[in-house]
Amino acid sequence: MPQTALPFFPVGVTHITPLLAFRQQDGRITYFNGDMPVFIHDEGDMDSFRMITAQFCVNGNARQADIVRAFGVTKISLKRAVKRYREEGPRGFYRPRQRRGPAVLTPAVMAEAQQRLDEGLATAAVAERLGVKPDTLAKAVRSGRLHSPVKKTLPSP
Repeated sequence: MPQTALPFFPVGVTHITPLLAFRQQDGRITYFNGDMPVFIHDEGDMDSFRMITAQFCVNGNARQADIVRAFGVTKISLKRAVKRYREEGPRGFYRPRQRRGPAVLTPAVMAEAQQRLDEGLATAAVAERLGVKPDTLAKAVRSGRLHSPVKKTLPSP
């Protein structure tokens, strides 16, 4: 009696390599090694997608070319994911993004600027006095982070 050659895959999968496949069903992506599921994530979860595809490459389960071909991602995005996985591990894909804080308009400068604006100085004069660009201060006023006093208009006779 002939034996079935392993691995055999569930119906409706897309092969990444001869041993690795994935299936998209009900808004979830399931990765298979043979008929055994090895990882599942939501369709829109790009962090998990990048992590698992990078893990496949780092562990030798798939080549980067296989991932690029199967999913249509760019080579550079996969290379970046592999680099992140090697340097930081899976945790690197789920940490909050680092954002820059204010470089020029620090809380102390903002308080000083608001005080000068409340005194009635023009935005350009306040910027010159604090050593910041006038456009930077004007942008803070436009976005509502600072407010300049409303100019009073005299009623017309």
